[in-house]
Amino acid sequence: MTQRNIVAARSTLLRVPWAGTPPPNGIMPPTAREFLVLEVETADGTVGMGYLQPLAGGLETIDACLKELIVPRVLGRDASEIEAIWQDLWKATYWLGRGGVALFAQSALDIALWDSMGKRAGLPLFRLWGAARATVPAYGSGCFRGFGRDGMIDKAKKFVAQGLGAIKMQVAHIRPWREDVLNVQAMRDALGPDIEIMVDVNMGWDSATAIQAGRHFDECEIYWLEEPVVCEDFDGYARVAASLKTRVVGAESHFTRYDMRPFFRTPSTPILQPDPMRGGLTEMRKVAAVADTWGIQIAPHCFHELCVHVAASIPNANYLEYMDWNDDIWVEPVVPRNGVVTPSEAPGHGVAFRPEILRSCRVGGFEARRS
Repeated sequence: MTQRNIVAARSTLLRVPWAGTPPPNGIMPPTAREFLVLEVETADGTVGMGYLQPLAGGLETIDACLKELIVPRVLGRDASEIEAIWQDLWKATYWLGRGGVALFAQSALDIALWDSMGKRAGLPLFRLWGAARATVPAYGSGCFRGFGRDGMIDKAKKFVAQGLGAIKMQVAHIRPWREDVLNVQAMRDALGPDIEIMVDVNMGWDSATAIQAGRHFDECEIYWLEEPVVCEDFDGYARVAASLKTRVVGAESHFTRYDMRPFFRTPSTPILQPDPMRGGLTEMRKVAAVADTWGIQIAPHCFHELCVHVAASIPNANYLEYMDWNDDIWVEPVVPRNGVVTPSEAPGHGVAFRPEILRSCRVGGFEARRS
């Protein structure tokens, strides 16, 4: 056994009350925030941490998958063999996995292993991977449909006052598309011509509705139209993209580069938004490399405090999505300054939950040790 071998893994399940009003977006239950925290300890005492925020339940299910299918296969393994471990877990869970719960669980481990690697090397992840830039631009996200027109505009103005030059607002799900058109027009009038406006459908329309509404959005010169149709409808993505002047983007709901293959075969989507919970940091970097081959940029889904390391280490980064809804849970919140996010220089990913959150909001978890 070397000092790098994994000797223990511990999960902590958290339900954290919202710091303010729960996000009224029509797609997430207005309950407490849920997190799965996974710590991986090696023989030399190094502890790497990975975490997930599933957004729509499943916390105990993912934890059970970790306990039964993932952690037993890595106890005793060399924690530096991150690619080998990723491939082994991918193949070992193939019948149950290739996406969904199994890949969420695998992703938590992958994030923890990279954190461990960075800590052992004494380098932040973006430098470990070969830094490509010092900062990454960010947009303010979370102008949810449920806030109403005035509420969305007020939140957008707060982001702009923080120095952000771009914001994202939600459409669909809660009210008719014609009202969404009026909301986007009002947002453009309120922010003026110099602030970029992203519009997120969250898979709430079919392609015909997205085209009908999108032609009005074209007149507002929005930056992108996001996830206009359900993630399986690649032909719908292409139809919407061919019908509008506005960029059509997506992929946050897709698992790995394999699931995204149609986006590469028909590159009508110029920006992809991989989610680190759907393949981990290992897979996000591979998605970025394949995308760069086709002239496609990467704008990761959420988790800016983590994804900034990927974005700062690749040549084809677009924007980071800044959601302010978790700033209260971190020891050192990663907050944009002058419209950009600067990656932490701490070894690993540099993200840590506040100890009192880990204590007071814990609702479950397990520990496994190498016998």
